[in-house]
Parts: sequence; C-alpha cells; structure tokens
Amino acid sequence: MASWQHQGRTLFLLALLGGVSGLRECLILQSVKGSTVSCHGPTEFPSSLPADTVHLSVEFSSLTQLPAAALQGCPGLQELHLSSNRLQELSPGLLAPVPRLRVLDLTRNALRSLPPGLFRSAAALSTLVLRENQLQEASARWLQGLDALGYLDLAENRLRSLPARLLANLGALHTLDLGHNLLESLPEGFLRGPRRLQRLHLEGNRLQRLEAGLLAPQPFLGVLFLNDNQLTAVAADSFRGLKQLDMLDLSNNSLSSTPPGLWAFLGRPTRDMQDGFDVSHNPWVCDKDLVDLCRWLAANRHKMFSQNDTLCAGPEAVRGQRLLDVAELGTL
Repeated sequence: MASWQHQGRTLFLLALLGGVSGLRECLILQSVKGSTVSCHGPTEFPSSLPADTVHLSVEFSSLTQLPAAALQGCPGLQELHLSSNRLQELSPGLLAPVPRLRVLDLTRNALRSLPPGLFRSAAALSTLVLRENQLQEASARWLQGLDALGYLDLAENRLRSLPARLLANLGALHTLDLGHNLLESLPEGFLRGPRRLQRLHLEGNRLQRLEAGLLAPQPFLGVLFLNDNQLTAVAADSFRGLKQLDMLDLSNNSLSSTPPGLWAFLGRPTRDMQDGFDVSHNPWVCDKDLVDLCRWLAANRHKMFSQNDTLCAGPEAVRGQRLLDVAELGTL
C-alpha cells in the first residue's frame, strides 16, 4: 500500500511539474528527505527547481556553460551530478546558493580551469570529482574552503605538474586520485596537509623516481598505486613508517633493482599486506643487487599478484625465469 502511495505522489508531481518550463526533460522523485531531479540529455539547464531539491543530476547533454544563478532556489541541495556534458567553464558564484552541498561530480566535461573562489561557500563538500576533463594545471586557490573534503579525483586530465601546497588545507582528505595524467614528478612536501590519507592513485603518469620522504607525512596510507609509470628508481626510505600499507602496485615500470632495506618496512615478518602487491612487468636484473627483493618476495609470495609475469630480464643465464624461482634456487 505504501509503495502505491509513493508512486502516486511521484506521478502527481511529474504531472504537476511536467508542464513547468525548463523541467520537461527531467524526472522528479519526491521523498520525505526532499526531491531528486534527474535530467538525462537535456537541451537546457533546468529552471524552477523544486525548493526542496536535495539531489540534482544534469548529465549527457551538450551544455557548455551553466547560468550563473543555476542553483538559486534550492538551498538544501546535497548532491550535484554534472557528468558527461561539455562544460568549459564555471561561474565563481555557482555554488554560493548551496552551502549544504556534499557531492559535486564534474566527470567527463571540457573544463580547462576552475575559478578562484568557486568553493568559498562549500565548507560541507566531502566529494569532488573532476576526472576526464582538460585541466592542464591545478591551483591551491581552487581548493580553498574545502575543510570537509575527503575524496578528490583529478584523474585523466592533462596535469604536468602540481603546486607543493595543493593539499595544504585539505586536512580531512582520505582519498586522492591523480592517475592517468602527465606528471613527471611531485614537489617536495606535496603530501603534507591531509591528516589521514588512506588511498593514493598515481598510476598512469610519467613518474621517473619515487623520491625520499614523499610518503613520510602519511603513515596511515593503506593503498598505493604507482603502476604504469616510468619509474627507474625508488628511494631506500620510501616505505619507512607505512605500517598500514595493505596494497602496493609497482607493475609496468622500468625498475631493474631496488635499494637494500626498501622492503623491510612492508609485509612479513612484521605483518601481512592484506590486499597484496604487484611488481610484475619490470626489467628486473637478477643479480646480487636484487637479493633483498627476492628474499622479501619469497617471504610474502602468498600476497603476490602476477607471479608468472614477474621475470628476470637479465643476466642472460636467468633471462625469462620467474623471480620467485630464482629466489628459491638461491642462484643470486
């Protein structure tokens, strides 16, 4: 009975609002928590939104910009999904009318930059997704005021470098995705700011070295993706203090060896890496300089992914053999 009543209210609301200008292309669902408005492929941004709108989706359109006052009239808005449009720029005051906004998804647009002050009134924002845009640079000024931000996704843009203080005011950040950009390095002190970063995505960039001390400010880091870069070197103390790291992906890089002591901070004998690790598809040179890694692999093989793809590239006598086999034979 209750479901029929709810459906009746929904159909009534659709009939009532279907004729309102700017809402003809939208589905409106009502609940005790407020209205959800979903517009799939609209020709214009919806106007005359219900005053109790808490969730707004305007997606898969050809919109290149939004009206400056697009969000006026729905001060209780909590989620705004604007993915798969063609947005090229945003008004600095776009979010001013919606101080309770918690989620902003701008995936798959054409944004090249963000206006300073965009988040000045967005202290409640906890999730910001900017992946698959055309961002070529990032500014710390963009992120001012985001005291509650926990999830930041900047993946699949065109970022070549990042300012050292980009994260300085993001104390609540727990997940950062910078994957699939054009980053060749990260500035010293880049990870200072977040108090408890737990997940870091750096895969698919052009990183050549993992510098000493980069990860040191984040002892609670649990997941680290560094695969599909151009890493040739990892500093000996890179993993020092990462006592909660449960997932590490270093696959598809250009590593031929690792420094002594690097692996002492991870896995057994101290603790298991719960979610495993991957060091496959690197040109490992299986000589005496790789003894440390081979011993560690043997002790932690039960958590090792892609064992058959973790091979020796040299010397010639062991080329093509699995690192695990060479380690167990003790031929190094």
